[in-house]
Amino acid sequence: MIDLDAIDLRLLEALQTDSSLSNQDLAARVAVSPATCLRRVKRLIEAGIVERQVALLSRDKLGAGLSAILEITLDRQGAEHLDAFEARAVQEAAVQQCWRVSPGPDFVLVVQLADMPAYQAFTQRLLTQDANVRNIKAFFSVKRAKFETRIQLPSP
Repeated sequence: MIDLDAIDLRLLEALQTDSSLSNQDLAARVAVSPATCLRRVKRLIEAGIVERQVALLSRDKLGAGLSAILEITLDRQGAEHLDAFEARAVQEAAVQQCWRVSPGPDFVLVVQLADMPAYQAFTQRLLTQDANVRNIKAFFSVKRAKFETRIQLPSP
């Protein structure tokens, strides 16, 4: 863990808002020199604070309009069984998030698919054929009221 000062926090906030900013624009936004900006961003990346920089795509415009949150409970919860299911789940392109949780179900998956036939094929492939899956509880999104990727940063 590295100590974050006010400049680091301003950089992180700006990057969370728009990571496509050029170094020049980012430096101007946080009021530092371009060289300082580049050095600090590189340090934040090397420290693992900035995990990756991505583009957020429109699911609806790309034909992936079905969002589901799945609660998965396994019959056997030994480490090898949990690890095996997790390994299979994270290999599925439709799985955007895979959380091992407790108490309650063993996993919560957030999946994004084109439509209900794609969901049915997904569940058949990942869940129905797995003899260790005891229960699946699916929640389908009817409206996305908020979608945010930013995390709240500490005060300087």
